[in-house]
Amino acid sequence: MLQQENKTDYNSFIGFALIGLVLFWLFNEQAKVEEVMLQKASEVAQTKEEMTSNAKDVSYVSGLNDSSSHVSSDLKEAYGAFSLAASNEDLSEKFYLENDLIKVEVAAKGARVTSVYLKDYQTHDSLPLNLLREDSSRFNFTFWAQNRRLQTSYFVFDASQTQLGDKQQLSMRMNVSEGKYLEFSYALAPNSYKVEYALNLVGLDGLIQTNTPIELDWSAAIPRQELSRDNEAMNTSAYYYADGEVDYLSSMSNDSERVLDTEWVAFKSQYFSTVLKTQDLSNEIALSTIDLPDSEGFLKTLNATANLNYIGGNHSYSMDWYFVPNHVKTLKSYGIGLEELVPLGWSIIGWINKYVVINIFNTFEAWGWGYGLIIFMMALLIKIALFPFTYKSYSSMAKMRVLKPQVDAINEKYEDQMKRQQEMMALYKQTGVNPLGGCVPMLFQMPILFALFRFFPASIELRQQGFLWATDLSTYDSILDLGFNIPFYGDHVSLFTLLMTATTVLQMKYSNSMSGSNAQMPQMKYMMYFMPVIFLGVMNSYAAALSYYYFLANLITFGQQKLIGSMIDDSVLLAKMEEKKQNAPVKGKSKFQARLEKMMKDQQEAQKRK
Repeated sequence: MLQQENKTDYNSFIGFALIGLVLFWLFNEQAKVEEVMLQKASEVAQTKEEMTSNAKDVSYVSGLNDSSSHVSSDLKEAYGAFSLAASNEDLSEKFYLENDLIKVEVAAKGARVTSVYLKDYQTHDSLPLNLLREDSSRFNFTFWAQNRRLQTSYFVFDASQTQLGDKQQLSMRMNVSEGKYLEFSYALAPNSYKVEYALNLVGLDGLIQTNTPIELDWSAAIPRQELSRDNEAMNTSAYYYADGEVDYLSSMSNDSERVLDTEWVAFKSQYFSTVLKTQDLSNEIALSTIDLPDSEGFLKTLNATANLNYIGGNHSYSMDWYFVPNHVKTLKSYGIGLEELVPLGWSIIGWINKYVVINIFNTFEAWGWGYGLIIFMMALLIKIALFPFTYKSYSSMAKMRVLKPQVDAINEKYEDQMKRQQEMMALYKQTGVNPLGGCVPMLFQMPILFALFRFFPASIELRQQGFLWATDLSTYDSILDLGFNIPFYGDHVSLFTLLMTATTVLQMKYSNSMSGSNAQMPQMKYMMYFMPVIFLGVMNSYAAALSYYYFLANLITFGQQKLIGSMIDDSVLLAKMEEKKQNAPVKGKSKFQARLEKMMKDQQEAQKRK
């Protein structure tokens, strides 16, 4: 099991590999509306009018007013001292906590959260976005009492809602007798995605056994929210935070793991997460993931099980909930490392995204710019910042181009490969040309390309934000649904990907003309078409923002190439190189030249032995 920042999904791996291959090649040639909101009339709305600014208890629904004599003997036999809660027949009642950001539904039965609506977001088909569904999730505690194995999901809890200052509070109690109860408490502050949550055991000494732990069982089928199911599924898994780092289970297949000393556990999808603080749980938590069929409307079932150690007496276990969008600034505001849920990359790639790319993006966003313009300005600024390296690279390519006649003459004069290489290296040395000069400057661009490859698909800011024909920059911009699937390509046509592919071919072709590499390496002309076709298949289902950025980068690069071409006069450049050649002192072989010659000699001898 690797750390999060050391993992990439399969497509990301392909994408990184392809970017690397293209850059390697360039080293040689150039080197989602109508908004729908749920506003149900509920018991909560009526209760709010009675709430005051001070904490004031509201009488519990049912509960202790029911005489235990009304409890059937069967229930007493099954549930013992806890049979009073099991006798309540109202199984469908719901209670609500709500602010400007979220609406949380809590069921009387089991006292668990059964739905959470994020008000500022919708699904890809314009429906209210619900993180949980009652019929496909479970949150249950199992405990032993009077030699009976009981589960909180068996019981109907009595509800009490209060207002403490600006904070809504909901208490769900399973009453045993006066002063004895098991309680789940919830609290929600304004403008917050955090729901304070605790399990309180009061006066249950001698009832709940202390020789066995209280078992927590949390499970949820994660509903599909996005247009691209494949991309969403690849970014859905169980995450956990331990020792200051985030790790997670595989998103590519079923997985399971037992983890120690976690601070929180998250059921994460591509753009949203349900997080539970776990500091009051036992040291070990068991996590697992199960992939689900596409036809069911869910992505995966995520599971977490843990124990709570009960040693008797009154005890409270704090387990706060966070029902959050995967927005870096929002997650970071809670101060518990939730921002690490956003997959921005590892090592220097993550550093570039966190401290450079996000700051530039947030600055433009704060100015009220549209996201299409923001991406354009990011492409322009990055290409300007990299221009010195681009100039150095293409300048080196120009030197190789003007030396081509002399290189051709050496190839014609010497049949022996070793001798040809020796003469070429001597020529490069005398004229001050580094054959790898077009490669080294381009290396500085690779971390930025990789960083943006991670940033755009992970940015919830782009979710359901349109630009031109693209209705959602966080997913693919289909202009044609094919109705059938083409292997490796998909069942739709992404226009930004087509534009990116076309400009990549043109930009590579122009690079060839600048370097003259086609004549020296004819096989490279096939790579000029092969690599963009591979990108076409990989990027067709990726975020439109990413293809749009690469399209812009290609156009800007093409413009920079034209500018550099106008700045370099081949005849003047050749004259300077010839002058340097004439004045070059006779020196021994450099270490690099000696190593290269030795490598060529070893290769030649190996071929002779075959």
